[in-house]
Amino acid sequence: MSPPPYAVRVSVPAAKALDALPEYAADTVWDILTAAAADPWGFRQFDTSDDEGEDVRYAAVGQLSVTFWINRPRHSLTVLNIVWLG
Repeated sequence: MSPPPYAVRVSVPAAKALDALPEYAADTVWDILTAAAADPWGFRQFDTSDDEGEDVRYAAVGQLSVTFWINRPRHSLTVLNIVWLG
């Protein structure tokens, strides 16, 4: 049995970026976050030179990128930034 997925929280700046996206791009963000909630460490570390920053991850699909922080004690992800180059 696999562990339950992580809860997803969206920071205020990321929520503003998400609201400004076209519907298909926002759907892609939620698809990325669904995958991240199931396996947060399945995405690469944002800054590989930062040994203490292993819980900040970066997911990119085409023109869309999502940066999130894994909060281990709360079993949640916090979306820090969403960038869409479209």
